[in-house]
Amino acid sequence: MTPEMLKAAEAVAASTPVSADEAFTAEDREKLVADVEAYCQELRPVEEIKYLEREFNPAITELAKKHGVCGMPVPKRYGGRGADSLTYARMLARINREGSGPRTFFSGQSSIGQYPILKYGTEDQKLRYLPKSCTGDLILAFGLTEPDAGSNPLEGTTTYRKEGDKLILNGVKYLISNGSIADAVIVFAFPEGAEGADRRMSAIIVDTAGDTFEKEQLHSKPGMYTCDTAMFQMTEHPVRADNLLGQEGGGFRIAMHTLVSGRLSVASGCLGSIEDCLAECIEWAKTREQHGKPIGRHQLVQDHLAKIEMARAASDAMIERAAIAKQRSDDHPEDKGLLAEADYRVAQAKFFASNAAWEASDHAVQIFGGRGWSELYRPFRHLQDVRVCRIYEGTDEVMKLKMGAHLLGKEFDAFR
Repeated sequence: MTPEMLKAAEAVAASTPVSADEAFTAEDREKLVADVEAYCQELRPVEEIKYLEREFNPAITELAKKHGVCGMPVPKRYGGRGADSLTYARMLARINREGSGPRTFFSGQSSIGQYPILKYGTEDQKLRYLPKSCTGDLILAFGLTEPDAGSNPLEGTTTYRKEGDKLILNGVKYLISNGSIADAVIVFAFPEGAEGADRRMSAIIVDTAGDTFEKEQLHSKPGMYTCDTAMFQMTEHPVRADNLLGQEGGGFRIAMHTLVSGRLSVASGCLGSIEDCLAECIEWAKTREQHGKPIGRHQLVQDHLAKIEMARAASDAMIERAAIAKQRSDDHPEDKGLLAEADYRVAQAKFFASNAAWEASDHAVQIFGGRGWSELYRPFRHLQDVRVCRIYEGTDEVMKLKMGAHLLGKEFDAFR
């Protein structure tokens, strides 16, 4: 972290109303930065091989557990590191320099896995799921998307019914990060047989153990080979009735609130891709020679570098602003205005950073020339990986609609 980044993170932490034993101190931040760096250094050689082999990389989770970074934003009382939103965003950017695959695990585990339990769970639910997830002994995922329900989750068909002290679930979820390695998934489902006003989505913490929960890794994807992307099917799958998360029928609100956290994690990851592309290109421009001199002395190569740097600087600034807005909202959950502001700022950051990462990685590939068109070199891996960031956790189009409605007012919401 640069001195400017550190100053901003400290300002956020200082404004967070927590008890002394829960406070995220400068020493805590320094230790977390060191642990994440150690994680990344140990992960890189394994990730390099697994990416080329196009295989899921189990070291992503194993090393996260070893270095104690599975619960970075979770409060200390539940076994987490207690990081504020800005510090966590910076850590995700650092992790994503190793690839979008590793960062996606953390998004699934913390940003959209631990977050809704922390914000909407009962104390019993928090104690049952958060400590184990912070040690890495329990992997989490977020099950919203279905084969025929993407940008509009209200078109989902997953159902549940009550039977005694159980909820019985049926349905398929698709393109779920951590989906085949998760021990528990935040699943969104509708009451079985409900219609009209009674058809309201609920959120349920679903344990994945048992034959009634079938998982399958999805391999036909152009990039992010090392992370777990899966589909799963629940067939008369029983869970505890007290695993209902929040109020029954309140699942849409939980999903939308959680996606603010998820979108910030994607934006932060895109910043990491840009940072790594820039570092690789600077080294390449200094050492690669063409026409009798390092290519960095050619003006058009410098033009590419300048554009990558501007993508980095602008993305960094927007993510910082979004993270600060999210922290304020998290600190005052009753304030709907702060939540709306966080939602807006995060939508801006995700839209900008994901597009900036796509363009920056394209510039990086161009700087590398023929070698740029190869998975042996990091720029092309980032180019492949970041394209999905303009789709998952909210498409470019949805982000534009959110910004437009925020500027014009709720009465202009496209889907009202």
